[in-house]
Amino acid sequence: MSILQERLKQCRKEAGLPQIKVAIYCDITERAYQNYELGNREPKLGIIMRIAQFYEVSIDYLVGLTDDPTPYPRPRT
Repeated sequence: MSILQERLKQCRKEAGLPQIKVAIYCDITERAYQNYELGNREPKLGIIMRIAQFYEVSIDYLVGLTDDPTPYPRPRT
């Protein structure tokens, strides 16, 4: 199992949400999200960004570059 699969499942379960809720937020099908959690497909960067925003974690955390889920601060515009 890849770190991305593990983290996607972990984040969703900690949030207590069904896959469909994440899929709707990310504007993808529930099946597409299921495939990400199962490791059958890898999401494109844009989808990973939306998933990270949804779970309020960093992309680095989702892909295993860090164990700190804290998202990076966004510059104010």
